Amino acid sequence: MSSLPITDSFGSYLVDERRFSPYTARCYGADLRQYIEHLMAETGIDPNPAAEADEMRRRQTPGVAGSVGPQTLTGVICNADAELIRGFLEHLAEKEYSPATMARKIATLRSFYKWALRSGYTSTNPMTLIRTPRQSKRLPKAITIEQIERLLSAPSDSDVLGRRDRAMLETLYSTGIRVSELVSLEVGDLDLAGGSMKVRGKGKKERLVPLGAHAVGAIQAYVELAEKDPHFQATWNDPNARSKPLFLNKHAQRLSSRSVRRKLDKYLREVGLDPSISPHTLRHSFATHLLDNGADLRSVQELLGHQSLSTTQVYTHLSTQRLRAAYDDAHPRAEAG
Repeated sequence: MSSLPITDSFGSYLVDERRFSPYTARCYGADLRQYIEHLMAETGIDPNPAAEADEMRRRQTPGVAGSVGPQTLTGVICNADAELIRGFLEHLAEKEYSPATMARKIATLRSFYKWALRSGYTSTNPMTLIRTPRQSKRLPKAITIEQIERLLSAPSDSDVLGRRDRAMLETLYSTGIRVSELVSLEVGDLDLAGGSMKVRGKGKKERLVPLGAHAVGAIQAYVELAEKDPHFQATWNDPNARSKPLFLNKHAQRLSSRSVRRKLDKYLREVGLDPSISPHTLRHSFATHLLDNGADLRSVQELLGHQSLSTTQVYTHLSTQRLRAAYDDAHPRAEAG
């Protein structure tokens, strides 16, 4: 199905105004296309490029958003009511999507119709009558400090790529940043003397995060060797090096998120840890270990770059589980005799 002017406009809004990542915008676009394909099957209306463009222009005229024009797919989308939406959700339920996937598709439609109402393409928002199904809370996975130590000691310290890998892993665990934030780091984002660095997070928001002494030492060791390595010299000795990527591949190009995952997989195999551990597991472990050792929730929220405190609160369940396990193991009257 070719895109419609209204979906193109919505996609531009997500990227340009909401600052969604290209990946998230594509996910929303795929959800919206699935909804539109369902409407096409229900109504028998196929998109007509010229008619769809005319309908968009008509709806941009004040006072006509709720009126019914020629039968176009854009008109069907904009005049949809709650019943039509519920029909689509029943269609999805028959496909047995997970609750998380259903919730994301509903979130896409909420965002779309909120935007359409504000932009004047529709006079009502049918999603105000649609509830998001409750999801069971899926607790994030965290690994123990002993496992972290095994993983961080795996990379070699004798060559620049080994030092790079140790610096990456130390940074992930020391700061709890996302892998996308890690590979976006530039040399100028570091303040090694002050033990901190600048991170560009979701929505291009910047935050300052502290760097632990082990991470600072690992980055210094990596930079020290990289400055002498023939493959890296062109980048590190450049007068504008502060705006160059911090973590480079063997071709002296910015490392990708996929490459970080591959490097992590390699070290997991070497030290015999669970292969399902991901870079995000280090983020979960960072938050859990902070809370286990008395950090307050607001500080952890800020460090993780979460917009909502409720997103961070999921980690308190992990800490509560550990406390309960410790209590059951240690208290003489924890269990019935």
